[in-house]
Amino acid sequence: MKPFLQEVAEDLVTRFGDRLQDCSIVFNNKRPAAYLQKHLADIIRKPFFSPSFFTIQEFFSCSTSYKIADFYLQFFTLHKIYNQLLAEEKLEAISSYKFFPLAKIILSDFSQIDADLVDAQKLYRDLEDISVINQDFDYLSPEQYQFLSQFWTSYSEGKHKKQQELFIKMWRRMPKLYNKFHATLKEQGYLTNGSVYRHLAGDITSHREFTANFGKEKIIFVGFNALSSAEAKIFTQLQEADKALFYFDADSYYLDDVSQEAGLFLRKNLNTLGLKNEFAAAESLMKNGEHQVNVFKVQGQSAQAKILNEILEEDYANAESVGKTVIVLADESLLIPTLQTIPTAYNGAAIDLNVTMGFALATSSIFGLVDLWLTSQLEILKAEKVLYKNVESFLTHPLTGLTQKMRDKILTALLAENQVEIDHKRLLRQRGLFEVFYKKIDGPQFVVANLLEVLDFVLTRLSNAKTLKKIDAELFVKTIQELNRLQDTFGNHIGKEEIPFVIYLVQKSLQAISVPLSGDPLNGIQVMGLLETRNLNFDKVVILGFNEGIIPKSSIGNSFIPDSIRRVYGLPVLENLDAISSYMVYRLMQRARNINFVYNSLTDESTSGEASRILKQLEYESGFSFTYNELNLEVKTEQQKEVLIEKTGNAFIQQTLQRYLDKKKILSPSALTQYISNPIDFFFNYIAGIKEPKEISAVVEANEIGSILHKVMEYFYEDLRDAEITAERINARRSTVPKLIQRAFNAVMFNHPDLVMEYKGMQKVILAIVDAYVNIILNHDISQTPFTIISLEQKVEAEISFPLNGKDESVKIFGYIDRVDVKDGVTKIVDYKTGSDKLAFKDVDELFNSDGKHINKALIQTLLYTYAYEQFAGKTCVEPNLYIVKTMNDPVYGGVWFKSNRQVLRGDFLEEIKPLFLTKLKEKLAELFSAPYFKASEIPDNYKYSIYKTLFGK
Repeated sequence: MKPFLQEVAEDLVTRFGDRLQDCSIVFNNKRPAAYLQKHLADIIRKPFFSPSFFTIQEFFSCSTSYKIADFYLQFFTLHKIYNQLLAEEKLEAISSYKFFPLAKIILSDFSQIDADLVDAQKLYRDLEDISVINQDFDYLSPEQYQFLSQFWTSYSEGKHKKQQELFIKMWRRMPKLYNKFHATLKEQGYLTNGSVYRHLAGDITSHREFTANFGKEKIIFVGFNALSSAEAKIFTQLQEADKALFYFDADSYYLDDVSQEAGLFLRKNLNTLGLKNEFAAAESLMKNGEHQVNVFKVQGQSAQAKILNEILEEDYANAESVGKTVIVLADESLLIPTLQTIPTAYNGAAIDLNVTMGFALATSSIFGLVDLWLTSQLEILKAEKVLYKNVESFLTHPLTGLTQKMRDKILTALLAENQVEIDHKRLLRQRGLFEVFYKKIDGPQFVVANLLEVLDFVLTRLSNAKTLKKIDAELFVKTIQELNRLQDTFGNHIGKEEIPFVIYLVQKSLQAISVPLSGDPLNGIQVMGLLETRNLNFDKVVILGFNEGIIPKSSIGNSFIPDSIRRVYGLPVLENLDAISSYMVYRLMQRARNINFVYNSLTDESTSGEASRILKQLEYESGFSFTYNELNLEVKTEQQKEVLIEKTGNAFIQQTLQRYLDKKKILSPSALTQYISNPIDFFFNYIAGIKEPKEISAVVEANEIGSILHKVMEYFYEDLRDAEITAERINARRSTVPKLIQRAFNAVMFNHPDLVMEYKGMQKVILAIVDAYVNIILNHDISQTPFTIISLEQKVEAEISFPLNGKDESVKIFGYIDRVDVKDGVTKIVDYKTGSDKLAFKDVDELFNSDGKHINKALIQTLLYTYAYEQFAGKTCVEPNLYIVKTMNDPVYGGVWFKSNRQVLRGDFLEEIKPLFLTKLKEKLAELFSAPYFKASEIPDNYKYSIYKTLFGK
């Protein structure tokens, strides 16, 4: 079907001929101008002088010599005047930060009031007092009175009296605020867009110089639909003055049927305002044209984009159809999934793709760097420190240009210190980009200047290294332009503002930036938002995100003017969005042959899971041919497969195991217990060498609490071990425990025992927990006095021989024994535990059963220490003691001795167990070296906390 703009071009050439250059053509957005120029060129087929093209905003702005005030100038002006009014009322001034969200709503309301030519004085007075409405608006219909009374009744309820009083006061000051705001801007040489509309609508025929600027011929308005009151008045006056022509893209299907909301504004324009449509006699394309509608129901937001390759396959293969296809993103968050889905080439031929909606700065690495700078500056301002995670993000950011060697060096040093926060001055000492990036902001006026300095440094570095991508270059340029504009706008307005608020403004401003992606607006597959499709037509239309709540939107936006008052004064209401959305969809459809609606059927925080009501309406009444497709993403779980790591024939595994037999590697008790609990964990940890990456976190891990406790007990007894330990000596030293805990905390967490610092938050909680644990141990030790300490944190090594493949082999084991005591002639191995270890065990066989439920790792470890110490010291009858601080005081589960069937593991029973333990230990060692493979335990609890679960399919 012939596109709407081609019909407009043909009519213009017929009507004006060579006088076309004297015409001015006004659109509601920029994109249609390129299409209309192409159609004019195709028709005229020779060089010609083009008519002038304007957007409606450009057209209106030509009527005044005043500059248009941007949002931030409007905000600062409004805030200053608002505080002046509060001072007159002897009320406390409101801060910029608190006023900002209010200002956005107030400015939006002011803009709508001006664009729709509403008397602001009356409107706000009516909000203040319903009696004024009864007095001044006797012409209101009963329905309008009902709207107003409903509003005022709900407003007058006593539940929220304080809030109601605040609103009344605010509405009372609004007329003054409105008038002073516009007057102040005008004094500075500025107007708002809305005030330009109001100014021009007064009597456009009196602006002869303005209308004369648009050529000798007509001003031609193309493709308009919903008009504000100011636009309606201006258009009417221009038509009466014989200065304007109007081309409305309408179809009798929805124009002549009053029940069709798609024609709501067109009926108002043509029937109520009396605007003349130059295409009034056009046939109904909705009724007479051929339309194939395909509906795709998919599960998931991004899945909507993934179906594009199926829908567009013909367009990839058929070059003739390229340029006649559009992908409309009703939900603009689908841009990235769409770009990731559409290939760059098909069957060796390049696919032309033009994205009109632009790539958002907020999704780029440049904004990531800017946002990181803003966040870091807030941290520096607050505490002269920067969180480690933000320093790490800076070091690893792709735009910083740091070498891998430097990154690794700095990260390794920081990880060793385990500092959650990094001192600001230390970062500055790194020089280069560090010095620029972490330079402290001295005042609010330097926020933008400092950020520009950072971007300039990064941009120069990237340019010199010739690693600057084209899209990044465009984003840099747009960002720097926006920051320079902000610098000019802020001017004298931010001298007394708080730096965090200025940072907030910069962040909000940059989030709104987008850069158009390169492409040909006339050829290739077009990707655009719904608003950008106005005036354009395509043979094939694909709309993604066709969900209720997106088309049409479910909210008109925030406003201090309630719905009932909006209706009385003719301000936009929710139904307007329904009508606008319906019109844009219908006009896209009326000239399209192939229409594809894709919607997300899953309910989440962004969508209802329902198709748009417009689709439901079309299904019910249009008579189009509908084809329904449902994309079900089948979710199925694969059967669990047992992962076996084959040892035989694997040279690497055999060589690594041989290193243990050659004593080049030493087996620790923790390595052995890991093998016993879950053999495959031993492979990943000690053979493959896959370690969990070290991280810095404010949260203290459970194993770190244990390490702190071990350090404290070592410090505590270090000075007491030279003589017999008595209750008096322990109690005399108890007063030093808090300092010893702090010293141990600093040693474990920061590798710096003498560090002086202020503890806060969770750190204080950890100190208190360790203090409680220390006192539990000391109370128990007092009950055991007198005793003698032989060693603290002593490293012991021993060899264990075992038969392997018909010959004797041996491995060396080592460990650190927390404490060795002697009491009443009995030597005791003391091991501290802060976890959920148990003293009970079933029997020795079950200790080594990898597929059993009764493995006691603490017992295996302490018996290994006992064996190693006996070999090392040449002693016998050494007794293992386990101090489980969580249960030491428990009357049932407490104590320090292991138990099996109520029999305590000490004395004769212990000596019976030791050779059995050694026998089973040797069998397990033989299995480690001779079993054909490493496998996972059959008991899930044995690998519940394994970090390798995903690697072995659990």
